[in-house]
Amino acid sequence: MYKLHGFAQSGNTFKVAMMLQALGQPWTPVHVPFGEFVAGLTRSDGWRAEVNPMGEVPVLEDAHGRRRSQSGAILTHLARRHGAFGGANEDEQEEALRWMFFDNHKFTSFLATWRFLKSFAPSAPDPALERWLKGRIDSAFAIVEKHLSGQDWLVGRDATVADMSLAGYLYFPADESGYDIGRDYPAMARWLDRLQQRLPNWKPPYELLPGERVKPRR
Repeated sequence: MYKLHGFAQSGNTFKVAMMLQALGQPWTPVHVPFGEFVAGLTRSDGWRAEVNPMGEVPVLEDAHGRRRSQSGAILTHLARRHGAFGGANEDEQEEALRWMFFDNHKFTSFLATWRFLKSFAPSAPDPALERWLKGRIDSAFAIVEKHLSGQDWLVGRDATVADMSLAGYLYFPADESGYDIGRDYPAMARWLDRLQQRLPNWKPPYELLPGERVKPRR
């Protein structure tokens, strides 16, 4: 039995939950309330000492009490341990890592920051920061849209951890980010539908993870 520390608004937590569902592994959520996260719970000295020194979710805890953090590292560990979704060969495994590094640095990184500032932060983002973030998001989206226009999956001929990693924040409602994938990114939209159908036991984030949906502030 795995324990997954996180909350419904966290796309990085959702990535790991998707993987656990797809693997058919038993797991239980350990809810970190979103309001307490915003207030700084995970960055408190106590939480860092007891759960994750990096002060972030998700944290995956195994039956032996070993805790792992960083969604990309967790996905890679689960793929290797359970022998699924890691890529068909060594080349695909390396390519999946390449896409996950891209995700963490340029795709999820900017999208998640923008979504939080737009929908959940106490005050609206600075207009200059808003323009900069959206420019970075648009650039990253264009790369993925072009790549998926010519193939079904990010890597190889089947879903991998790379797909779960990049898709994590794209299953949230469009009003939280202002990005309507179905309208503006047809290749990505088809890929998201394909991934949803491919993964066993798939559920959207607000059904799969604990915590109520918070209405966007703006």
